Amino acid sequence: MSAPNRPLLLPTGFRCHVANVGIKDSTTDFIVVAAESTCAAAGVFTQSRFAGPSVVVSREHVAGHAARAIVVISKNANVATGAEGLANAREIVSGVADALHCQANEVLLASTGVIGRQYPMDNVRAGLGALSWPFSGTNALDVATGIMTTDTVAKTATAQVAGSAAIVVGVAKGVGMIEPNMATLITLMFTDARVEPTDLDRIFGRVIDRTFNCVSIDTDTSTSDTAIVMANGAAGDVDLDAFESALADVALSLTKQVARDGEGAEKLIEVRVDGGRDDAQAKRVAKAIVNSPLVKTAVHGADPNWGRVAMAIGKCSDDTDIDENKVVIRFGPHECYPAQFEIGHLAALSAYLTNDEIVIHVSLGIADGAATVWGCDLTEGYVHINADYTT
Repeated sequence: MSAPNRPLLLPTGFRCHVANVGIKDSTTDFIVVAAESTCAAAGVFTQSRFAGPSVVVSREHVAGHAARAIVVISKNANVATGAEGLANAREIVSGVADALHCQANEVLLASTGVIGRQYPMDNVRAGLGALSWPFSGTNALDVATGIMTTDTVAKTATAQVAGSAAIVVGVAKGVGMIEPNMATLITLMFTDARVEPTDLDRIFGRVIDRTFNCVSIDTDTSTSDTAIVMANGAAGDVDLDAFESALADVALSLTKQVARDGEGAEKLIEVRVDGGRDDAQAKRVAKAIVNSPLVKTAVHGADPNWGRVAMAIGKCSDDTDIDENKVVIRFGPHECYPAQFEIGHLAALSAYLTNDEIVIHVSLGIADGAATVWGCDLTEGYVHINADYTT
């Protein structure tokens, strides 16, 4: 895995263009990553009924499981902008396609930022006019930086596909309005492995389900969630199991980086639930815990109040096979329930909760279902950031 904020080359055959076109301020806001030829591609998108034009267009274009490029506009979500917003989105992908001498349906689009505002299209058109292929950029860190909004750090990751020369490189942005399916999340993954489009689509769906669809910051599902993978085949064939493992490693690293960088966050929370009736039940219980404002604030304050975890489990009232007499609750290595804590034990638990990574482990005692999800604490910083977001 790459360390955040260190240069990271895109895989062979991919190049990037990163610029400021004046979407909101002077930071980079117009990003295109393109391949030298058409790639196998797959995408997963928000389930929001207010999905933005970028999602609408990209869903259409990636349905054929092929793409040449992805363009990202940050600092403006272009959501709830009507027919004009959709027309602008289509103009952008057409403009990028013209620069690349490819078809418009080979260009995907992602957008993130404030909802309800039209793109400043004069600025965007000037940016499109400045595109010249082949692009000069190859640094994935520049891409990760360019797609940031309220992120405090750029998020990158890479992994080698075992038994081959192929690599997977990923970038992500996302810190708030995050609750799958999926999150205010954009994640882009690029590989020079050769993978058949149908295999890529199937593998990507599985990987997203157990990584990005297991992260939550504030229970709010974004209008613009976009996850894209492009495989150009430049490094040749790979073992599909090895490829899925590498893709999952990159996605998991980015998932944890997103959770750790939650708006105002100071602590990463990992919730592990095992002993569920099935994996779906385990995930449901884990999400109830990681999404609880009371659990989040207890973790933030290092308050050893395991009763808040018990409360969150109990909220899953439709899961009538959960029996409190079979449940075990742990914070890290410390069993909290059914063990009865003495004052000294509470002090040890409180000390554990001062760490910047907290594991909450719940065993349901029903069967073999298991899931792990990630989130963060709830701080004063989250309130300040979101109280002032558009001003």
